[in-house]
Amino acid sequence: MSKITQSGGDDAEFAKPLYTPIKRRSFFMYAGATAGATALLLSGCDDDDNDTDNNSGMVNLGSGDVGVLNFAYALEQLEAAFYAQVKATPAADFSAVEKDYFSQVAAHEAIHRDFFKAAINRDAPGKIIQDLTPIFTSIDFTKRASVLATAKTFEDLGVAAYNGAGKYIKTADYLVVAGKIVSVEARHAAYVRDLIANGSFADDTIIDATTGLDKAMEPVDVIAAAQPFVQQKLDATSVGK
Repeated sequence: MSKITQSGGDDAEFAKPLYTPIKRRSFFMYAGATAGATALLLSGCDDDDNDTDNNSGMVNLGSGDVGVLNFAYALEQLEAAFYAQVKATPAADFSAVEKDYFSQVAAHEAIHRDFFKAAINRDAPGKIIQDLTPIFTSIDFTKRASVLATAKTFEDLGVAAYNGAGKYIKTADYLVVAGKIVSVEARHAAYVRDLIANGSFADDTIIDATTGLDKAMEPVDVIAAAQPFVQQKLDATSVGK
């Protein structure tokens, strides 16, 4: 199984969207994504916060802001890899409109993944987690129903993940970007849900009928749900601390 790889050249290339508007990626420049390195480095991460334990194969996401960013980066790696596969080998029973839609989503998720890679490498050098290896053996990419069911799982999980982790972000600029990204993830989730069952885009399985708020999940619960799709063992117990 190949690793979830990053597109493009070196880290300096990945950082370009953070400083210069480049087509679809320009929104990051306006998202407050140019926070100084000091803010994140002072947020409380130890030297070994997100090291990989070579003995156990465990990937520690870390603590402080860098832990939250690594947490988001892990999820975006997973989503980007999934949608890249959907785009490369679209289900035979997808309509032309659906193929075009998932092509756009693949681009969105690649942008999100690349943003987190650039931000962590810029603001917390040496703290980024490794490239992850996806496990997609349970997904039949040739069948629309299998792809949509997995997309629903990933998108609902992504929205709940950002909602749950937002309170742990200490640097305001990162919170602003997280809010912009989660709104995109919510649009994806709503569309996929309606493809599966019309009108289910905001049903009571994800929206609390009493509060009117979307579902939120703690990082450890999100990682537990995502773990079957990732070869490496992920440790989110320090995220938010």
